[in-house]
Amino acid sequence: MSVQVDIRLKRANKIYREGENVDGVIRVTSPTEFKHDGISLTMDGVVNMQLSPKNTGVFDAFYNSIKPVQLVYAVAEICPSKKMPTGTTEIPFEIPLIPRQHQNILETYHGVFINIQYNLKCELKRSFLSKDVIKNMEFIVENNKKDPGDVNFWKKVRQSAVKFNIVPENLRGFQDTSMPVPNFSITGTLHNTICDITKPFSGELCVKRSDVPIKSIELQLVRVETCGCAEGFARDATEVQNIQIADGDVARGLKIPIYMIFPRLFSCPTLLRPNFKIEFEVNLVIIFSEKHLVTENFPIVIFRP
Repeated sequence: MSVQVDIRLKRANKIYREGENVDGVIRVTSPTEFKHDGISLTMDGVVNMQLSPKNTGVFDAFYNSIKPVQLVYAVAEICPSKKMPTGTTEIPFEIPLIPRQHQNILETYHGVFINIQYNLKCELKRSFLSKDVIKNMEFIVENNKKDPGDVNFWKKVRQSAVKFNIVPENLRGFQDTSMPVPNFSITGTLHNTICDITKPFSGELCVKRSDVPIKSIELQLVRVETCGCAEGFARDATEVQNIQIADGDVARGLKIPIYMIFPRLFSCPTLLRPNFKIEFEVNLVIIFSEKHLVTENFPIVIFRP
């Protein structure tokens, strides 16, 4: 058994906010006594951006110029050079979560083309004859401050219910006679398109009529990630999750509830920055038995109270 290093945070959920102390212990386990050249702990918060392969040919200069944005960086010396006894030794640590100058704390987010991650890296340094022992661990940051990236945008945000009525006449391309759209009418309400991330996205819908049987009704959460700089912008939409809210040919006139929990890490408050944006949309998808598929799109804004 070799020397092992582990990072244990005091909070089991690993969730912290700006200004709080990220605290815990460094646990060092060794079968024998050994000497080390010091133990350091690095806190790092970074926004990483990349382009999808379909855009790299168009934005070669842009692709090469995307650089990570460092939000947080701090290094603490946990233990000076000394001998470590046999068994398990716990060394406490505490590092304040404070952003770098001219930066803001952003919420942890795992996307496809944009990632916002906060990590702790513990390094136990050994002599040149032994390999350094390194342990990495991600912790989660929540941010309940409205993003200041677009003040005018937030001034326009108002919480309100949205009523919808999906009929063939409102669909794009319904005039296409090669594949006629069935006659149907689906109405409903979204309780809010300005969404509290800690509460479920909810609403209801009702199938008033449909000439052909319905196979399925689904609710999709879609993230829209935009990366950009002086050379241009790339905007990509990808599916986060898909929830089936009705299976089979539902009864006409029956109110069907819409209910969706925002997934942790894969969703975050709407973020608008000069060089990147993270936005969200909800798609209501109706699949008919005759291979027809109808999609209604609803842009939403997510915030943390």
